[in-house]
Amino acid sequence: MRSAAVAATAVSFALLVTACGGGEKSDDKGKGGAPSASATTAAPAAEALSAAELDKVIVEKADLKGYQVQKAGAEDVVTADKVTTDKAACAPIAHAMSFISPGSPAASAERKVLAEPKKDASAKPEDALAGALGVEVTAVTLGSYEGQGAQDAFASVKKAGTECAGGFSVVHLKESTKVSKVVPESVTAGEEAVAFTVTSDLEGEAFTSKLVVFRKGNTLASFSTISFAPGGVAALPQALVDAQAAKLS
Repeated sequence: MRSAAVAATAVSFALLVTACGGGEKSDDKGKGGAPSASATTAAPAAEALSAAELDKVIVEKADLKGYQVQKAGAEDVVTADKVTTDKAACAPIAHAMSFISPGSPAASAERKVLAEPKKDASAKPEDALAGALGVEVTAVTLGSYEGQGAQDAFASVKKAGTECAGGFSVVHLKESTKVSKVVPESVTAGEEAVAFTVTSDLEGEAFTSKLVVFRKGNTLASFSTISFAPGGVAALPQALVDAQAAKLS
């Protein structure tokens, strides 16, 4: 199962092989130099939340019914430079699907959320195993940005959805995967939101995952959901998105 997950998709693999990446930290953001044009507005520049503050507002088990929530460990983190694409414009989507907040967040927090399989005492062992493999797993990432960073990062994801609709290739560490298409979906959350169905190649078969990204103030929330059920994921993780949006309100 581990090798299948890695081969399946180098954008969502982290969910089932316990490889998750935190957003790159900005060493010079807000330290000297002239502000960017996008940051020079009448309103004062937004201040980013710290990693500790993000940990307090990211979804936890108490916020969800029927889910298990796991915190990413330091040994699981990969940096943005370890997830690359053949088309630069597609990097925001690849990162959002890999526990990496797009752009240059000042801090980030990550959780792995697993839908609890329905228990059926009468199920045959092989059916129970199939049900376990079909569990939906979602990478939840919160990134906090200074100034207009969150708006810019969200815009880059939205733009990638259009420019990368025909697919792209992604390499996570040394594993390469082909994304064949990115199709927009309808979603409402935060102040602005986008969602996509992402189809990748799994040993010659189509593997479908879902991606949701929304912005609330200067925080960006990303949700990448995969499942090894036949055909992949059928619907957006709406309950999870709603729970996170409520916690950020």
